[in-house]
Amino acid sequence: MDIKSLNKISDYIWEIPPEGDMRVPGRIFASEGLVEELDDNVVKQIKNVACLPGIQEASIAMPDAHWGYGFPIGGVGAFDPKEDGIISMGGIGFDISCGVRTMRTGMTRKDIQPHLEKLADRLFAVVPAGLGSEGKIRLNQQQIDEVLLKGAQWAVSKGYGIKDDLMYIEEGGVMDGADPSHVSSTAKERQFREVGTLGSGNHYLEIQYVAEIYDEQIAGVLGLYKDDVVVSVHCGSRALGHQIGTDYLKTLAEASRKYNIAIHERELVCAPIDSPEGRRYFSAVCAGINCALANRQVISHLVREAFSDVIPKARISILYDVSHNTCKVEEHLVGKKMKRLFIHRKGATRAFGPGRKEIPEEYRSVGQPVLIGGTMGTCSYILAGTESGMTQAFGSACHGAGRALSRTQAKKKWRGDVLLRDLAAKGIIVRAHSYSGAAEEAPGAYKDVTAVVDATHKAGLAKKVAMVRPMACIKG
Repeated sequence: MDIKSLNKISDYIWEIPPEGDMRVPGRIFASEGLVEELDDNVVKQIKNVACLPGIQEASIAMPDAHWGYGFPIGGVGAFDPKEDGIISMGGIGFDISCGVRTMRTGMTRKDIQPHLEKLADRLFAVVPAGLGSEGKIRLNQQQIDEVLLKGAQWAVSKGYGIKDDLMYIEEGGVMDGADPSHVSSTAKERQFREVGTLGSGNHYLEIQYVAEIYDEQIAGVLGLYKDDVVVSVHCGSRALGHQIGTDYLKTLAEASRKYNIAIHERELVCAPIDSPEGRRYFSAVCAGINCALANRQVISHLVREAFSDVIPKARISILYDVSHNTCKVEEHLVGKKMKRLFIHRKGATRAFGPGRKEIPEEYRSVGQPVLIGGTMGTCSYILAGTESGMTQAFGSACHGAGRALSRTQAKKKWRGDVLLRDLAAKGIIVRAHSYSGAAEEAPGAYKDVTAVVDATHKAGLAKKVAMVRPMACIKG
C-alpha cells in the first residue's frame, strides 16, 4: 500500500485519517515493512469497519493483518451498546473461538527426543484430525446443548481433564450468555461427532521446546524454562461454529436493512447489540465459544492419554487457553470514562495487562499469557499482556503470522510430500492426513512470525516472554 497516505504516530503505529462515512480513524500496529506489504483490500476493510455505528476510538488492525471477510483478519473493533453499537458476524468469523491452548509437560527436550517418533505416531492415532474428522464422543441433541451451555466445564464433568484445568482457560472454561435454543438444529447435528477433533486448515497440535527466554521473571511466573517441552493445540468450534456464521449471515442481513445500517461489504452485516437479532446472535456466539472450549479440553485429555502411553512420567498441565475469533463484553477506559463494550476480535487475541481480574491469580502480576502460533517450520511465541496494550487496543494483540499467500497459491508453489521430507531433514516430524492440506500450510505461505511478534512487542501491545520451536506437528 502507499504508506504516504497514513499518519505516522510512531515507528509501529500508523493511522488512516477519517474520510467519507468513517466515524473513527483506522489504526494499524505494524513496522514500516509490514505496512508496505499490506494489500489495499485490507486498508479498505479497516475503513469499512470504521463506518459501523457505535465504534469506539478506532478501527484497529494488528501486525499480522490480512484480507478477510468483512473485518480484516487481525482486526479489532469495540462497540458501545449505549451509542447504537452493533454486533457483526464479520468481526467474529466462521470459526468461532478458534484459539490456542499451550500445555506444559514437565519434561525437557532431552527427555522427549528419544520418544519423539513414537509420541508423534501416538498423537496422530488418538487425536482425530482432518476435514470432517469425527471423534469417539457421540452426542445427541440434549447432550450438545449441555456442551453449548457449559463449555470446558462440561468436558471436565465427564472425565476429560481435571478441575484445576479450568483455572487456566479464558472465562474459566465457560462463556456466560450462551443460549443453545438460538443455535440451529443443523449446526448442532454437524457437531454430534466432532467434539474432541482437530479439524483441518491451519489447525494443528504441536510438540514444541522453549528455544529462547526473553523475560526470565515473567517466564518463571508462567513456569517456563529453557529447553522445556510444551504442547500447543490450535483449533476452534469446528462445523458448529461455521454453521452459526452461515445461519446468521441471513439474519443479520435482514437486520441491517430493518435498522437502516449502511453496509460496505456483505460480511459486515450486523444488528444493534440491544436488538432482538443482536441478542440472539450474541447468545449463539457464546454457545460457539463454549463448543470450542470443550473441544480443546477433550483434545487436552487425549494428549494426556497419548503421553501416558509413551512417557508415563510426563505431567501435562495447562499453561493457558485463549481464543482469537470472538465477541466479548468487557470494561475498558475510553477517554476518562469506564465503558461496557462489545469487543470484536477477528484473528486477534485478548491480551489483558497486569491486574485484570479476568487473569488467573498467579499470573495477575505479570499480565495474561498471549499465545501466538507461527508455522510448522519456524517458531511460535508466548507473550504477556501489557498496560499500554489495554489503552491502545482494548487489550488485544496479534494471533499468528498471518497469511502471505492464499491456499490456492500455496498448493501451486509447494508439494506436500516434498515439504514434509524437507521438514523431516530439519528434525521436525510432521504427521498429516493430507499432502494437499500440508502444502496449504507451508511455512513460506505465511508472513515472518518473528517480524509480526517484534512489531507487537515494540508497539507495546504485548511483551515477548519466550519463543518455542516445533519438534513434531500433527495436521489435518
